[in-house]
Amino acid sequence: MDPYALLGVARDADEKTIRSAYRTLAKRHHPDLNPGKPEAEAKFKDISLAYALLSDPEKRARFDRGEIDATGAETGPRGPAGGGYYRQHAGGPFDAGHGRYQAADGADGFGGFDHDDLESLLRRAFGQGMGGQGAGPGGGFPLRGADAQYSLAVDFLTAAKGATRRLTLPDGQVLDVTIPAGIKDGQALRLAGRGGPGMNGGPRGDALVEVAVAPHPLFRREGDDIVIELPVTLKEAVLGAKVKVPTVHGGVMLTVPPRSNSGTRLRLKGRGIRQGHQVVELKVVLPTGEEPELAAFLAGWTPRDDTDPRKDLVGG
Repeated sequence: MDPYALLGVARDADEKTIRSAYRTLAKRHHPDLNPGKPEAEAKFKDISLAYALLSDPEKRARFDRGEIDATGAETGPRGPAGGGYYRQHAGGPFDAGHGRYQAADGADGFGGFDHDDLESLLRRAFGQGMGGQGAGPGGGFPLRGADAQYSLAVDFLTAAKGATRRLTLPDGQVLDVTIPAGIKDGQALRLAGRGGPGMNGGPRGDALVEVAVAPHPLFRREGDDIVIELPVTLKEAVLGAKVKVPTVHGGVMLTVPPRSNSGTRLRLKGRGIRQGHQVVELKVVLPTGEEPELAAFLAGWTPRDDTDPRKDLVGG
């Protein structure tokens, strides 16, 4: 299937748009957030494969030119059926995205350089043996593997408290990723040596894992503080009360001072992320049913403070 259609983006979409579309879909279909739903897992694998292709500028360009399909497989005569040198080294350090290095029949692909000339040119460009080491077998030299880019969706509490999560790659392999406490949405983790293989004894590249944090129905983050809106009754707001409040670390008791108003912010020290706090924003909720006694009291009540609460509104 077309990777652009899978991610719901136009063919001329920029990198930011593609990443944003993937993160939105990853949060919606990630297996950890959809337990017992195999269709979500299958969808997640499809969009991950699409993102892996479109987030790589070289692979995206080759797909747009029709040189590879949506799975990354070659589409031309030098593809899986044709074999040959190019298929073995597609996407490698000598593949400039034009499908050319050396053809299978030995003809050169660099406008007049034969293989020996190219080796000599590369040696002069990079230095003999890379850092004084001798060249490897066949005249090659060590090259570091390419970095691989992935995205991992986690829930809000996992991001706040930290955990280990398993990332399933498009090819079925898995990576165990340690999520540090307090990681932010969009932050990337680097896993050393878990990227593409090196050449001629060179080290593997790294895996760069971008973490997408799903929103929480109760909590929101402000820096390292956690903010929650807490409904309180009219009686609790007027007279004060002790009420139980959920936090990312478990429920705690909170003292609501007398004469609290909607919008009043109270702080639970050390109940946020790392050294942050939890901020509790009160919301006064009136009774949903009829309260004739309360209505009768208010009808005969004259407040001592008769300040107009709307006096500062403009255009009223």
